[in-house]
Amino acid sequence: MPTILLINGFRFFFYMNEHLPIHVHISKAGCKAKLELLPEIKLVRNQGFKVKEVKEIIQLTIENSEHLIQKWHETFNP
Repeated sequence: MPTILLINGFRFFFYMNEHLPIHVHISKAGCKAKLELLPEIKLVRNQGFKVKEVKEIIQLTIENSEHLIQKWHETFNP
């Protein structure tokens, strides 16, 4: 499970057996979330994050979406 980003304690990562659509997993303090990156950024699952944290995760994902998508392609389409 390579860590792609670590920002404000949020760990953005992929599992090594990922599937489409392109997405990223986020964890912090026992909470988990999953966001699709394409065709648009969309929350797929939230387990334990508060609304304020989800908003921060979405904003961080928007700000880093190009990097996350690039890392997806480097990891799964080398």
